[in-house]
Amino acid sequence: MEKGFLDKVEDNVVLFYREYGDLPYLLNVKVDKHLFRALAQYWSPAYSYFTFGKVNLAPTVEEYTTLLHCPKI
Repeated sequence: MEKGFLDKVEDNVVLFYREYGDLPYLLNVKVDKHLFRALAQYWSPAYSYFTFGKVNLAPTVEEYTTLLHCPKI
């Protein structure tokens, strides 16, 4: 028997989440523009951490989720 339309949609959803995980939730994250601009000044793209003077800070996943107000990651 051929799969119905809704079964195919559900299969596509499963494949999408298997491939991309919770990435779609990031599309709904409200970003504090002022905080983002302030943090961007201290971000080191070469090393992927923040530099404050001689101190280097690498954020953890928990800190990212707190900053982004996104508990799904």
